[in-house]
Amino acid sequence: MKIISYNVNGLRAALKKGFADWLQWHPADVICIQENKAQQSDVDPQIFKDLGYEDHWFCAQKKGYSGVTVFTKIAPDKVICGTGHQVSDDEGRVIQMDFGKVRLINAYFPSGTSGDERQVFKYQWLDAFFDYVQELRKKHPYIIICGDYNIAHKAIDIHNPAGNKNTTGFLPEERAWMDKFFSNRWTDTFRVFHPEPHNYTWWSQRFPSVRINNKGWRIDYISVTENLNPFLRDARIFPEVKHSDHCPIFLELDLPKK
Repeated sequence: MKIISYNVNGLRAALKKGFADWLQWHPADVICIQENKAQQSDVDPQIFKDLGYEDHWFCAQKKGYSGVTVFTKIAPDKVICGTGHQVSDDEGRVIQMDFGKVRLINAYFPSGTSGDERQVFKYQWLDAFFDYVQELRKKHPYIIICGDYNIAHKAIDIHNPAGNKNTTGFLPEERAWMDKFFSNRWTDTFRVFHPEPHNYTWWSQRFPSVRINNKGWRIDYISVTENLNPFLRDARIFPEVKHSDHCPIFLELDLPKK
């Protein structure tokens, strides 16, 4: 299975910038989109049907905000919208699918950039999500979590760690959550293949030179339960793809059959 995860910062805006054209040449089986910022009725489904994808949506109640979508060439065995965490579900943050023995989760983690109240919500969301996926493993031992985590885990994942030590997305408490997450038998798939620095997935839009000079953050991840490690084949970031302030990330893996 070949998976793309991509925060498009508005699916309609990304389509105007050539997102569908890019999908014509990229052979991904499953495309996990965060921040669709749309309702399903806002986008012509034929665009993706013509490319061989069926679409599954979980949209925020607030129009033009948040939301996740999955385009897939492989029909899922089951689709689950949300996690049962009401505030998160009202914002359309998580959609889940079963492919054989694997549970795929497409998640848009909250950002704390709009103030203290949202930062508190972010911490609450992180704790609830951690408990949810740890419990989920009891029934679904093979899990993939794609998404915009809105956290740069380590100094290697951000261009200016010293200057951003008090910035949401790189706060000690957020990074400690990532430490806890990965220490509980989850794998950061990109780092399996790419231990080198200067690999980022998001660049501020305030100054165009930031992306040109690659002064970014790696806040998008595809994580897997450690029992999927033997099945990993490749992981990449595509910084040259520019439909958004994020770029797509990629994972190729074999699906376990037993």
